[in-house]
Amino acid sequence: MVKNQIIEKTEAFVRNELGKDVTGHDWYHVDRVRKNALHICKEEKQGDPFIIEMAALLHDIPDEKLNESVEKGKAKLDSFLQSITLSSEEQSHILQIIQSISYKGGSKTELVSIEAKIVQDADRLDAIGAIGIARAFAYGGKKGQQIYDPNIQVREKMSLEEYRKGKSTSIHHFYEKLLKLKDLLNTDAAKSMAESRHHIMGLFLEQFFQEWEGQV
Repeated sequence: MVKNQIIEKTEAFVRNELGKDVTGHDWYHVDRVRKNALHICKEEKQGDPFIIEMAALLHDIPDEKLNESVEKGKAKLDSFLQSITLSSEEQSHILQIIQSISYKGGSKTELVSIEAKIVQDADRLDAIGAIGIARAFAYGGKKGQQIYDPNIQVREKMSLEEYRKGKSTSIHHFYEKLLKLKDLLNTDAAKSMAESRHHIMGLFLEQFFQEWEGQV
């Protein structure tokens, strides 16, 4: 199986698995991450484009938020990887990237390859800016969170359990994660792309709080 056939099969698999997702982790999110990752790869002139594209396409398949359990998510990814023709090194590299790039409440996982850094940057870019704002409220609504509650405190440091299940709101999510992402990016290309996206979130929050207080 040649690489373009592997990509096509992977696209079909991801479309089938995530096509109906309403939390902001749908096929279009995955496709944007793929495009951003390949753009960063080209700009940085680093990394294996095939490994980057495969990891970007598959990065949300095992996500515990989108599966009944961590184990079932991993099993789903492993099963698919066994169905395509990859070397053991390629398979191991793709798995390592996917397992290491998640935010996980801000706990920093050391990334051991440029490919992991690029895919993480591409995923984080899609969490900020206008798209990031829309995704934050889509996910918050699906999770049953309020838009905002001024009586809830912003959580500065969280365990993974607190990050996943603690009480928060969609607006708090900007302060607990989204506004931090620009300074956590790995590559110069991604940092450049993040500037306008970060700025638009600041403008949105400024307008939000003006309206929240009843100001025109």
